[in-house]
Amino acid sequence: MTEDEMRKRLEALRIEHRDLDAAIDALTGAGATDQLQVARLKKRKLRLKDQIALLEDYLIPDIIA
Repeated sequence: MTEDEMRKRLEALRIEHRDLDAAIDALTGAGATDQLQVARLKKRKLRLKDQIALLEDYLIPDIIA
C-alpha cells in the first residue's frame, strides 16, 4: 500500500468515524430503546479509531528530539 493510498484510506476512516458518531448521537437523542444497536455502533467506532491511530502512527513517525 502506497503512502497516497494510506492517506486516502485514513480520510475514509475519519469520515466513517464522524458518520458513526452522528448516528450514535441521533439514536441516543431520539431516545432509542435498541441499546444493542447503539453498543454495536460504539464498538465499530472504537475499531475505526484504532485503525485511524495505526495509520497515523505509520504516516507520522515519532521523531526523537
